[in-house]
Amino acid sequence: MTDRERATHGRPLRLGVIGSGGALDAATAEAARRVGVAMAGRGAVLVCGGLGGVMEAAAEGAAVAGGTVLGILPGTSPESAARGVSIPLPTGLGEARNVLVVRCSEAVIAIAGGYGTLSEAAFCLKLGVPLLGLHDRLPAELPIERLDDPEAAVERALRLAEQRRRGHAGATRAAGGVR
Repeated sequence: MTDRERATHGRPLRLGVIGSGGALDAATAEAARRVGVAMAGRGAVLVCGGLGGVMEAAAEGAAVAGGTVLGILPGTSPESAARGVSIPLPTGLGEARNVLVVRCSEAVIAIAGGYGTLSEAAFCLKLGVPLLGLHDRLPAELPIERLDDPEAAVERALRLAEQRRRGHAGATRAAGGVR
C-alpha cells in the first residue's frame, strides 16, 4: 500500500476550485483548465460550485482528462450545471451553498474571484480547510499561500489534503470513533 493509499483510505481526495463565475480572460481560463486536468491526472475529485467561469473551465479540464467533478449547485435544477460536471448536486440554497463547497473539500484552490470567492475563502479560513491562491483576486492580507503554476498548486493542495485527512483520521481514532 502506498503512502497516498494509506492517507486516503482508498477514497479519492476532494479538492475544491473556487473563483470567478463570469467571463474569463484567456490566461485565467487556461489556468483553471490546467488545474482540472492536473486534479484528474492525480485521481482527485474536483469540487466546485458547478456553474460558469473558473468552475466551468476547471470542470472541462477534469472531464477531458477523465476525472470526476462534483458541482454543488445553488439552484434546484441539475441541468444548470456547467459542461464537465459529472455529478450535479442541486441544493436550492443559493449562495449559501458556498459553505458546502468548502465543507466537501479537503483543500481548496482559489483562481481569480469576486465576492462569492471571498465568502468561500472566509469559510476555508474559519473551518481550517487549506486554501491556496492561484492568480487570485483575494485581499493580499489573507494568510494564504499563493502559487503561480497550476500544476504546482494542485500538488501542494494534494499534500495539504492528505495531511488534513490523516489529522482527521487520527482525531477520530483518538475519540474512539470508527473511520
